[in-house]
Amino acid sequence: MFFKKPRHRIFDYTPRFYNPDEDEQERRKRRLGFRRGRKIKGSKVTSPVIWLVLVIIVLYLYLKLSGAL
Repeated sequence: MFFKKPRHRIFDYTPRFYNPDEDEQERRKRRLGFRRGRKIKGSKVTSPVIWLVLVIIVLYLYLKLSGAL
């Protein structure tokens, strides 16, 4: 009674740069599974510097525990 009923919002959006040929290419790419810059879940790319530091630490601990240092 005292409140207005909410109405559905209507958006009149038209893309500025629509190219039907590119749209068809994108549909084909999505269907085949090609994506630019796609990252696989669970796969992290680590820096070689981190690997180098880890190897040096492991070698140091090995030499320290074996009594060479």
